[in-house]
Amino acid sequence: MAELTDSYYLGFDFSTQQLKVIAIDGKLQVTHQSNVQFDSDLPEFRTQGGVHIHEDRVTVTSPVLMWVKALDILLEKMTSAGFDFSRVKAVSGSGQQHGSVYWKKGARKTLQCLDPGRCLHGLLQDCFAVQDSPVWMDSSTAEHCKNLECAVGGAQQLTDMTGSRAYERFTANQIAKIYQLQQDRYNETERISLVSSFAASLFLGDYAAIDYSDGSGMNLMDIFSKQWSDTCLRATAPQLAEKLANPKSSTTVLGSLSPYFVKRYGMPEDCKVVAFTGDNPGSLAGMRLREGDIAVSLGTSDTVFLWIKEPRPMVEGHIFCNPVDCLSYMALICYKNGSLTRERIRNECARGSWEDFSTALRSSPTGNNGNIGIYFDAVEITPSAVGIYRFDQHDRNVSAFTPEVEIRALVEGQFLAKRVHAEKLGYRIIQGTRVLATGGASCNKDILQVLSDVFNAPVFTIDVANSACLGCAYRAVHGLAAEMGMSFAEAVNEAPGAQLAVRPTPGAEKVYGPLLKRYAYLEEKILKQTSP
Repeated sequence: MAELTDSYYLGFDFSTQQLKVIAIDGKLQVTHQSNVQFDSDLPEFRTQGGVHIHEDRVTVTSPVLMWVKALDILLEKMTSAGFDFSRVKAVSGSGQQHGSVYWKKGARKTLQCLDPGRCLHGLLQDCFAVQDSPVWMDSSTAEHCKNLECAVGGAQQLTDMTGSRAYERFTANQIAKIYQLQQDRYNETERISLVSSFAASLFLGDYAAIDYSDGSGMNLMDIFSKQWSDTCLRATAPQLAEKLANPKSSTTVLGSLSPYFVKRYGMPEDCKVVAFTGDNPGSLAGMRLREGDIAVSLGTSDTVFLWIKEPRPMVEGHIFCNPVDCLSYMALICYKNGSLTRERIRNECARGSWEDFSTALRSSPTGNNGNIGIYFDAVEITPSAVGIYRFDQHDRNVSAFTPEVEIRALVEGQFLAKRVHAEKLGYRIIQGTRVLATGGASCNKDILQVLSDVFNAPVFTIDVANSACLGCAYRAVHGLAAEMGMSFAEAVNEAPGAQLAVRPTPGAEKVYGPLLKRYAYLEEKILKQTSP
């Protein structure tokens, strides 16, 4: 959608450690970037890494007013840099997933009548029933997770409904804790927002709806009906439905910008606010995934993003509503044993050299002569297991591999696991499937070749620095285009594309087909042997 090239679209990201903004023009080119670091730019809030870790070490919160003041500072920085707010046609954004904000009774009236002569943080300082918002790092709600799963009939039943089993960071369990321990604060609460819908509310000058995609990471929403589950609501806290209000599609234009921003910063009166979403859904948009695609982030932890049409929720991994296509879903699987495990094997088997590591990969055969390795240096998330396991071609345990076999066993094992777990969630390779690789290891072509061979699909590399932020600038464009029936892919067709890195090796599919089945069998075997 290359129109209105003199217009700007803003994407904001209220992440854990900073607030970021990216502006793109009508040709989808980035024209401005800025950020506010919470720790250094807002030292009065005394955060470390953007959060407060409480004495019990499991309660983790962030001051909600810090986020408000950060927006004041960011917009002033943009003004000082000469950014032309009068050309902004639409804004959208993302927030760290699972954080929650508790608006005090009467806050809506304040939002609707903001004085453009004053800063937001001064205007809103008395608007929150809970001053310190629980965030995704919090792990203090184990009891509430058990209660929720019990109320719906078990972990799988909750997963079937909400896309995830109960997690301590998920909003339902955080709300249940606040109701249990701070009932007066809960009763003072007029509206509960996610970080994303809280941020959208600032721009809208009214309470913004929670969008489907971020809402599906709460343990509260039925991901198929896209409505709050009555069972989950009842198990969490009373009068919760009215405090949440109804969720809306992630592509919804919520309304026009608050007059506060029109008068204070000179933004157009007809500037639109497109629903904000979570940071992971925002990243899916930033990577411009399309149906059938898989994105693999190869970092300290490895993360897999999937575009899925017919999801099969499992207790391992997450199913969210798709942020750019309300008829589709996105799956998210996270693995703790990513680059740190690759670096350990590199140090032990390749003298600390990535060049030697790559040489070993090239010199060992596709399929590793049937040898399979499963490497969980730390307790893994998917599946929940720990330890190093080596098997020969007959599925017999082996105490050690040669360096070349060990290196290929690690890389093949990591990617076999990703495909096995993706397919359990409903992912299927289709005609035109692409694998989008990001993160540190995506610069290693030999590692990418194994990834391509295991998935039997071409691998593209993509620069996704600030992907959630960029994705929400794209979503601002798409929000307006969607009202005209345009798909996300059509709306962002002119954006810079991914670069082809490697194609599958001919014949690799015949090798990895049987290995995928063996890997799945061996992983199940390990889980049975190690489960209490």
